Amino acid sequence: MQKSYETFIEELKSGIHEATGIVRENMHFEKEGGKYAPVGDRLLVKFAEHEDAWEVCGLYTRELYRNYETGTSMGEILDEIVGDISRIRESEIYEKTREITDYEKIKNRLFIRLLNKDKYEEELKDAVYRSLGDIALVLYMKVSEYNGCVTSTKIRQKILIKWGKNGDEVFKEALLNTYFMSPPRIYRWEQMIFNPDYEGENFMDLTGIAKLQKDAMGNCLSTSRKTNGAVAVFLPGVAERLAYLLDSDFYMVFTSIHEVMIHNDHCVDPDDLENVLEDTIKEATPKEDYLTSRIYQYCRETHKFICVTPEKETDDITDSVI
Repeated sequence: MQKSYETFIEELKSGIHEATGIVRENMHFEKEGGKYAPVGDRLLVKFAEHEDAWEVCGLYTRELYRNYETGTSMGEILDEIVGDISRIRESEIYEKTREITDYEKIKNRLFIRLLNKDKYEEELKDAVYRSLGDIALVLYMKVSEYNGCVTSTKIRQKILIKWGKNGDEVFKEALLNTYFMSPPRIYRWEQMIFNPDYEGENFMDLTGIAKLQKDAMGNCLSTSRKTNGAVAVFLPGVAERLAYLLDSDFYMVFTSIHEVMIHNDHCVDPDDLENVLEDTIKEATPKEDYLTSRIYQYCRETHKFICVTPEKETDDITDSVI
């Protein structure tokens, strides 16, 4: 007989305590909508405490419980959690983040990640970010990396002040870093389905032959890492290159934080795209991967991104500024 969700969480706490020695008092369960759980229930495990900071591992418990319900044993789930905590401890994140006030030391580790501005309103209060409609382009610093999994931290306003740097200058640096950390790629559906080693198309290579779908099907844009790949459309030169290959302005449909569909604006209607996006989010996008329900457009003449979904306020940003 399977455990209830509440029992599962209590056994998670007990298992983590037995395997790591972390006391249960240092484990806090927060329901979705809380300050530290905006997109899903989380178990926050505090595994180290310093004079000026805590080190915490956040576990999305609904996802873990779904894995349990579909056949993953409790032992396997705990082994993975304990392994993650051990790797985080060994990566000396606290020591590395102490360098954060030295811009010259960490500038090559800055990058941009996309979040929904409304959903993460609390987390973004003192963060450094730029807005486009309900999308926040958030400034992060890479702390460590293990097997392709990046540990990072948001840059706060007080850090930007300590650097004494202009925000636009820092964002340009971070966008360029993001490009090289995770280069943009176009992914073709038929290749993804039948070729497990498929690494996407390097459409930014000016020496190669790059072709995009100009019909209603659209093009799947992400990055070589695929994780958090929707940011690709905002990276230096990408929107300009896409507009050139499509020979048109284009609509952007952000099906998750990991990818964005690029559509020739001559072939589709934004209202139709909005309906398709709504269905996609309901059927296929996990809550933690949600970015936006709105449709955006890039204008090649003005070099601006705009939100075409009706809203109270219209925001725009230029690809030459962010």
